[in-house]
Amino acid sequence: MDIIIVILLVLLSGAFSGLTLGFFSLNLTSLERKIRLGNERAKKVYPVRKNGNLLLCTLLLGNVAVNSTMAIFLGNIATGVVAGFVATGLIVVFGEIIPQAVFSRHALKFGSRTVWLVRIFIFIFYPVAYPLSWLLDKALGEELATVWDKKEIEEIIRHHEDAEESEIDADEERILLGALTFSDMTAKMTATPRPVVFTLRFTQVIDWPLIQIIKEKGFSRIPVYAENSIETLAGYLLVKDLLGIDLNAGHTVGEFTRKDVLFVSETIKLDDLLNRFLTKKSHLACIYDEYGSFTGVVTLEDIMEEILNEDIIDEADKTHDLRALAQMMAKRKMQE
Repeated sequence: MDIIIVILLVLLSGAFSGLTLGFFSLNLTSLERKIRLGNERAKKVYPVRKNGNLLLCTLLLGNVAVNSTMAIFLGNIATGVVAGFVATGLIVVFGEIIPQAVFSRHALKFGSRTVWLVRIFIFIFYPVAYPLSWLLDKALGEELATVWDKKEIEEIIRHHEDAEESEIDADEERILLGALTFSDMTAKMTATPRPVVFTLRFTQVIDWPLIQIIKEKGFSRIPVYAENSIETLAGYLLVKDLLGIDLNAGHTVGEFTRKDVLFVSETIKLDDLLNRFLTKKSHLACIYDEYGSFTGVVTLEDIMEEILNEDIIDEADKTHDLRALAQMMAKRKMQE
């Protein structure tokens, strides 16, 4: 009879140990997210897991009570050093290692199947466990939610893409990482620098040679400056507005210049600039430094390239990297 009781106590010890590790390896934030996604197992576990201190006190009280009782019954079977070794071996192997190894790998699965058992334990130990849990709630407060910073989320995404069982592929990883990092970039970091910005003069006459130049450049939006200085930008020319015009009528660029261009600081963050683009329904922004000098342009396409982590190249692009071209021109100028 003593041996049967010891076996039952070992099983109970393993249950308390495994349930403790299993339930507390499920953080509340993860369970709440799974519930919103319709996970039935999470719905079963959450009502018990959300009272963390009550659950902890119940399982630990049960574990201590079972192990203490086991030592008493083992004393009836064996004495001295033998009883000590037997008790230690049974508790460590069958009461701790095996159940914790199993529950830690399948916490949600086993947790959902043993919720009924945990509720019984809570009912049994409630008179002692509740006062202890109440004190812990008052002393420690509510359990903190799990929140990852950007760097941790980036590592999670990379880990999932590398894992064979993950549904995230390389393209999704690239876009997700781009979406997480583009808000840390400024307009200056992605702008087309001023030396390679193609501009037109406000008073410039639209004739066939100019149309040929515009066609060769391949830009759909072209900044327009009002006077002889490029610092005085008046707006931009939307190339499609020139379709069907009479080239012999002496039209000037100013007649077709749109005024809704954005003028922003070069230090503006790309997420803020994207919101400006969406709000103003604009695709082009002219950026200025702290001294009010024109330093380049940023387009909606530039921001999308940062989000996608990929250059968007169409059939009209003559140069794939205008920033690299500007740097090369600067080096040549300094060597002259």
